[in-house]
Amino acid sequence: MTNGRLLEHGAGTLHTVQNLIGGRYIPGHEGTIEDVEPATGRALAVIPRSNQPDVEEAVEAAKLAFPAWSATPVEERARMLERIAGLVEARAEELAEMEARDTGKPIRLARTVDIPRAVRNLRFFAGAVRHDETGFHAMDDAINYTLRKPVGVVGLITPWNLPLYLLTWKVAPALATGNTIVAKPSELTPLTADALGRLAQEAGLPDGVLNIVHGYGPEAGQPLVEHPDVKAISFTGGTVTGRHVAATAAPMFKKTSLELGGKNPTLVFSDADLDAALAGTVRAGFTNQGQVCLCGSRVLVEEGLYDEFVDLLVKRVRAMRVGDPLDPRTELGALISPAHREKVEGYLKAARDDGGEVLCGGERPELGDAHKDGAFLTPAVVTGLDQDARCIQEEIFGPVVTVQPFKDEAEAVRLANGVRYGLAASVWTRDLQRAHRVSAALDTGMVWVNTWLHRDLRVPFGGMKDSGVGREGGRWSLEFFSEARNVCVKLD
Repeated sequence: MTNGRLLEHGAGTLHTVQNLIGGRYIPGHEGTIEDVEPATGRALAVIPRSNQPDVEEAVEAAKLAFPAWSATPVEERARMLERIAGLVEARAEELAEMEARDTGKPIRLARTVDIPRAVRNLRFFAGAVRHDETGFHAMDDAINYTLRKPVGVVGLITPWNLPLYLLTWKVAPALATGNTIVAKPSELTPLTADALGRLAQEAGLPDGVLNIVHGYGPEAGQPLVEHPDVKAISFTGGTVTGRHVAATAAPMFKKTSLELGGKNPTLVFSDADLDAALAGTVRAGFTNQGQVCLCGSRVLVEEGLYDEFVDLLVKRVRAMRVGDPLDPRTELGALISPAHREKVEGYLKAARDDGGEVLCGGERPELGDAHKDGAFLTPAVVTGLDQDARCIQEEIFGPVVTVQPFKDEAEAVRLANGVRYGLAASVWTRDLQRAHRVSAALDTGMVWVNTWLHRDLRVPFGGMKDSGVGREGGRWSLEFFSEARNVCVKLD
């Protein structure tokens, strides 16, 4: 049961996070890691520096819990997800504050996107598993029907940019289909994962069904991927790490879902609704300080509109409010860490070296003593780069957009597809036929037309090329976290 606030806070308070294994909270075997608040640079919590023995204990707990949980009726599993969702919703304000402090994102984003989406994830998959259908195929002399069985113990590895949002995106379908879980959240943002574990316990989830192990990727994530009793790995994170996960899991024939990086284009045609396209471009480029795999970091604008669009875009970006994540007026908070800010600044230097012009942003704002050690950076707009420039080709994952002109539809598609990533794109035009043509020609897993990040949880989510393998969402998640078995019955 949870008592009081999920996160102690106050002057001098350092929250202690422990691993959740078999229903118990226990420290790791190898000391602790500091969880630093990005906006202040101060330690917010300490978490276990887990390693292989911790992972082995968690997997063993999940194995022990699997027979009973997998045999639990679907309706009961769905009701459990709904109870957890209700508890998350009841603590929404506290969780939003926790997420804002732990990630540096504006609290209004956590309030309106992250926490509501976590609730939606849990409730959606409670409904999806209730209404799931499997196949039936009749033959002249036999019938075939499909059974769907849980995979077993599954490993879930989630990133720091959308901690509770993406953890529940994986936890909900995994639990709904009867699996038991070992989750490894990012060591940079552990707090809402810890809170979810506590709320799941409060909801009555049996011990060992959800286990949470904290720590670094090579020390805790790698043993999870390697463990022979972990039957599936769902990973969201960077492409480099995803390649390593795939190389480890493939020889062991584990089911693997990889949602990786993106270098997503925003295509703006001259006939677009200008105000809507500008608002959508700003939202796509700078939501969560540009730290979303789906962010539209490459803006492609038709030549006839290019100059006007760039001028208006720069005015809007300069006016964005950077500041304290806990201030509801803030539009951009802190980047995840000073090291990550330096990486983003390195890309801006590379842009200048490649002949580009930084029209605005890329500066460290003065926000007062309370935030002097925070990882803040003003949002930047870059023009004048060739297609092969690093800032065009590589994922920056920060508040930086590049803008390129195109002369016609064919060139727009060529530029959009001219990177190694293929996650998402947005297309802005009033011409419906063009919208269909361009959407079909783009090498991406998802396309939004005259909108961005407008999500229906029933549709497939995932990328092409270096943006990942597999799809999640709706029936794709239910299929990933289960094994289909055909039964053929001969008729007399």
